[in-house]
Amino acid sequence: MGPLAGLRIIEIDGLGPVTFAGMMLADMGAEVLRLTRGGGAAAAVFDEVGGAVLHRGRRAVPVDLKSAEDRDKVLGLIDSADALIEGFRPGVMERLGLGPETCAARSPRLVYGRVTGWGQTGPMADQVGHDINYIALSGALHPMGPGDQPPSPPLNLVGDYGGGAMMLVSGVLAAMLEARTTGRGRVVDAAMTDGSALLTSLFHGLQSRGLWSDERQANLLDGGAPFYRCYACRDGGFVAVGALEPRFYAALIVGLGLTPEEAPQFDRSDWPALQARFAARFATRDRDDWAAHFAGTEACVTPVLTMAEAPDHPHNQARGTFLTAGIRQPAPAPRFNGDAPATRSDRPDLSLDQALIEWRK
Repeated sequence: MGPLAGLRIIEIDGLGPVTFAGMMLADMGAEVLRLTRGGGAAAAVFDEVGGAVLHRGRRAVPVDLKSAEDRDKVLGLIDSADALIEGFRPGVMERLGLGPETCAARSPRLVYGRVTGWGQTGPMADQVGHDINYIALSGALHPMGPGDQPPSPPLNLVGDYGGGAMMLVSGVLAAMLEARTTGRGRVVDAAMTDGSALLTSLFHGLQSRGLWSDERQANLLDGGAPFYRCYACRDGGFVAVGALEPRFYAALIVGLGLTPEEAPQFDRSDWPALQARFAARFATRDRDDWAAHFAGTEACVTPVLTMAEAPDHPHNQARGTFLTAGIRQPAPAPRFNGDAPATRSDRPDLSLDQALIEWRK
């Protein structure tokens, strides 16, 4: 059932982080009702493609939030809910008559989770944007990518999911825990700008001590170090090298047929030449040959798998990192007591009236 079994959460359907957060909460056992609305072409494509994974584990309840009758029924669901999560721009839920104050008057213990790009306050709160814009403003995007090219977007993992959904889940869980003892909920304001900025905490610390430069690909963890980057192999595949510690670096050097004298680790002036030397070595063999060559060593060399390849890797198979529920997809994480990850089987959608009856039991 999962550690959140018994908790009831209303998810106001949307794109991006609120959907991912709803999936995670359902994966951990919460009863999540996804209140769906009519949408345009983008929403239709998302439901057909991305929703096959991101909507797992919870039932959809069609609603018309502009209808007074449906709005009253949603407030009835709130009577039995522990939390509500939504991802509209600031003020939209208030205009629909379902803002935090209205819901708190109905259920003081309700936790109201809100995830937006810019946050509920600030001069840009009402502006539009996407993941790439939020992480650009937070400083998280600039360090990513080759030094001689514009920054490279890291998919939408840092803003939508890391800085948005994960911060929303953490905040909602913390607030629900507090509400159990105080009987009072909170409004959780999860802004992707705030969250993605928080993810850069280590690098602000390093920069304050002169250990991190704003120059891209010139630092320890951004591909500047020859022992922490990816290399192309003979067959067009890639390997990832993460030999940060001297002991691991020594294993890498041995595996590449080099000596410490010709490959000093922390001589930054020699890093460009050393990178070229490593690149030439890795280009002499296929990706999987290198993976087998370094297997069982401390060199921290792994193949860079495509998303299609990753589920078939023996380690991922042994752990059940991916599962098949209609389609192959990442399994729930984290695990509790070592239980094998699983998702709930497909669950039929409900009408709003049916949902009210179930939640009043």
